[in-house]
Amino acid sequence: MYYLPEPPIALLFFGFFIGVTCGLAFEAALKQQVNKWGKQGRKGIKVNMAEISILKLPFLGICVGICVFLAAGLEIFTYNRVLSYTISGSLTILIAALIWTQLKKLIVLLLEGGSQALDLDAFY
Repeated sequence: MYYLPEPPIALLFFGFFIGVTCGLAFEAALKQQVNKWGKQGRKGIKVNMAEISILKLPFLGICVGICVFLAAGLEIFTYNRVLSYTISGSLTILIAALIWTQLKKLIVLLLEGGSQALDLDAFY
């Protein structure tokens, strides 16, 4: 008799829960940091990546949650745990690196030139 493995539905929900809760923590930390920079004004702001590093822990939590969520979803269809975690891990690392570099560039741009540095009117 052939045995079908149980799909990791609990891991699917657990990964989603981790991603959402760390996302809320990331949002709160980012708002707190932006409010701090806004109160300092332009004269007190130095472009320092050490201040941005406080956001790394919630961001890594989001990445772990996404990786577990994607791996559990792939495992439902492939029944191969190693393949699922390899694909979702590499995809999560790639996307997280791209998002983190863009976020750092955007924060530095905003700190150096304010919101006028974005030039949103060019899109209209």
